[in-house]
Amino acid sequence: QKAGQLFSGLLAMNVVFLGSAFISSMIFNNTAITLVEVWILLSILKVLCLCWIIYFLLGTSRQPHAVLHRDSHAGPIWIRGSVLLFGCFSILLNVFHIGYSTILIQCKSKAEIVFPSIEILFICIQAYFLWHHAKDCIQVQHNLTRCGLMVTIATNLLLWLLAVTNDTLHMEIEFQLREVERRFEGKSPFPHPSNETTSCTCPNTTICKFFQKGYILLYPFNTEYCLICCSVLYVMWKNVGRRISHHHVPHTKPKFKFQGVVFGPLLGATALIIGICVFMMYQIEATSSAASHQVFIMYYCYYVVLLPLMSVGAVIGTIIHALEKKELDTVKNPTRSLDVVLLMGAALGQIGMSYFSIVALVASNSMDLLNGLILSYSVLLIFQNITQNVFIIDGLHRQHFVATTEARHIGHAERHAAASELSIYDQRRVSMLELGQEIRKASLSYMHSYSNLSWKRRALREISFFLVLCNIILWVMPTFGAHPAFENGLEKSFYGYSTWFVIVNFGLPLGVFYRMHSVGGLLEVYITA
Repeated sequence: QKAGQLFSGLLAMNVVFLGSAFISSMIFNNTAITLVEVWILLSILKVLCLCWIIYFLLGTSRQPHAVLHRDSHAGPIWIRGSVLLFGCFSILLNVFHIGYSTILIQCKSKAEIVFPSIEILFICIQAYFLWHHAKDCIQVQHNLTRCGLMVTIATNLLLWLLAVTNDTLHMEIEFQLREVERRFEGKSPFPHPSNETTSCTCPNTTICKFFQKGYILLYPFNTEYCLICCSVLYVMWKNVGRRISHHHVPHTKPKFKFQGVVFGPLLGATALIIGICVFMMYQIEATSSAASHQVFIMYYCYYVVLLPLMSVGAVIGTIIHALEKKELDTVKNPTRSLDVVLLMGAALGQIGMSYFSIVALVASNSMDLLNGLILSYSVLLIFQNITQNVFIIDGLHRQHFVATTEARHIGHAERHAAASELSIYDQRRVSMLELGQEIRKASLSYMHSYSNLSWKRRALREISFFLVLCNIILWVMPTFGAHPAFENGLEKSFYGYSTWFVIVNFGLPLGVFYRMHSVGGLLEVYITA
């Protein structure tokens, strides 16, 4: 097993390094390695992955004793639902790309129609595969399955890397918009940023503008889809050959119940509604003209108010976890281990961007109101990420409350048995009134201890629900286009456009993925509380 994992891991590492070398060469020397050549390499990898997935679906999974165990923790419904949701958005993204390239076919390569078509096929088959087999613990053809999963992980990582670094179409559309603005103002046009001629511009038609806007709107979903697929495939890879003993399988699976929570949903819904209003006002200002100074102040004020509330909630939740003294769940769980790694790794995106902003703000010595808000936002964001990670990871490692509930029923049954035994043996000496008083005392004592536990669980559920809604709005705002880090200009002027573009393009998708993954972890904490 260790040898198979090592070989498949080395195979994936070589594929990732080869693809990264191609993509890096395209960025730094686009005359030697072009985007089309990178697409050809990725298309070869996609075809290999599709061949293995089809073989797995039609051959490996149908063999006798192929799937003896299924990991109940792997592939929860929200993860598989996210794969389908982001997969559908990624398909629409490629449809818009094909439509845009078809309209400009006179100056576009035909490869820009062929490769998105291959991508659509790859997304459809991969999403079907993950939906049906995310929980499988494969017991046959271990090495082939491990290698197939690892090559598929490497392909998704390279697709994510290309999506993060290649902003060719975005730059082309941005150039067209700026050129129209400068002509409207009576200024001379910009020189085109690429070697292409300026004749390759979108005609002033509704359908072309529709494809442009759709592509820009859906672009972030493709990066999220690749990251989610990598996480699900990694859990499948860890589960190859794994045997799950019966006592590790939970007999009763906790379900999501909207009970006993009032303040968390109320505060979370308030933050959600205010966030949507701020987001819409920012988007209207940013798309109509250059974003004003006031809209940046409003945007960062919202974050400066919300982030401390989230941090305080996470700290209180962590303290309650410590007071509860609930036993830790020490059962081997690849899904939980991956959740911890993803939370810590994805948080590095926002934390890294925050530190770059802090250095730029402190070194520039220009502390007006906006820069003070950005500095406060960066510091608070680092603290909020750390406190939330501690709260989620601590909650994921706690035993489910099901065991405590079962103990309560057992204790209740034992009291009834004791009362029955007492009424049988001492019925001549103890009156029914005295027996009733004893039972009442025991019940009151139990209810008192139960209420002491109950407020802790209620507080955990309130905090978890509040953080879920807050992370949803913090996921929605950058996903659908609110990117003040690109537009406020301070960091961009301090580091230079190219450097800051790379920093934001790496940090922003990780931050979006962190918020989405935090929602899943917080829901798990809410359910187990």
